[in-house]
Amino acid sequence: MAKKDIDWGNIGFGYIKTDKRYVSQYKDGEWDAGTLTEDDTVTFSECACVFQYAQTVFEGLKAYTTQDGRIVTFRPDMNAERMMDSAKRLEMPPFPKDRFIDAVRQTVKANEDWVPPYGSGATLYIRPFLFGTNPVIGVKPADEYQFRMFTTPVGPYFKGGAKPITVRISDYDRAAPNGTGDIKAGLNYAMSLYAIVDAHNAGFAENIYLDAATRTKIEETGGANILFIDGDGNLVTPKSNSILPSITRRSLMIVAEKYLGIKVSHREVTLKEVAEGSFKECGLCGTAAVISPVGCINDHGKEIRFASGMEKMGPTLQKLYDTLTGIQMGRIEAPEGWIYEI
Repeated sequence: MAKKDIDWGNIGFGYIKTDKRYVSQYKDGEWDAGTLTEDDTVTFSECACVFQYAQTVFEGLKAYTTQDGRIVTFRPDMNAERMMDSAKRLEMPPFPKDRFIDAVRQTVKANEDWVPPYGSGATLYIRPFLFGTNPVIGVKPADEYQFRMFTTPVGPYFKGGAKPITVRISDYDRAAPNGTGDIKAGLNYAMSLYAIVDAHNAGFAENIYLDAATRTKIEETGGANILFIDGDGNLVTPKSNSILPSITRRSLMIVAEKYLGIKVSHREVTLKEVAEGSFKECGLCGTAAVISPVGCINDHGKEIRFASGMEKMGPTLQKLYDTLTGIQMGRIEAPEGWIYEI
């Protein structure tokens, strides 16, 4: 076996078909044994529930080559648990946690030649997803489902370093109280597409959504949780029942406390305190970029600038980024159970 002949340092963040993907079917109340296949196409009735009523959930994680040459994934058990929660919320049969982790192992192993080498900045992105497949015309859950998992090599999210971005306060709502904002459902991302295109057209990198009930509290962006560093160097993360529980954010909170001795506060954050300058650093966190630094928030023309500036990631967020990526790449010893070796 040999690595694919790819210029790993220059691939983008997009889809590249790899050799195998994992597929399991749910029918008559149970999941089948599952299998690996070379077929990357999916064919269903035009009336399949996923097409009519968006009954689909997904996850995202990565496989890495560590400094000592091992192929590993990062906390796949957390992705499995979050996907089970998402499925339950949309009345879908959860794909069992042990089988999810085994599917990760099988799929990455079958595509190990596509795992970028250590030091390239690239990784193997893993996309599990679950959707209703049988015809449904009345509004109700499907009876049959398919779980799939594919991989694609992706380049570094930031080429040439992570430059701080400018984001805006959105006039749109991302999620309602007691809605589906805390699960990873395709429908949540579909509703954000108009807002993100509009933001890009206006010159902004992302939208920051406020709570839909009062429009006074910071929630998250269309695809990432938000991090703040206050004037005392503490990590503050917004808390809400309609925020997706980011695995990266939860991991960074542990890294902050256990590795860096940084005090962590997970609480409601108001737009007012952000505007008043309570925080000196800001970032967005997620699987793709780990941390994207924010230099400026535009609130309807009023610019909220952070002391960390627009040139580079703030010093505290940089320490968090370096420590977490060091754990993922095997340069720093990981907490027990965080690294799953393929």
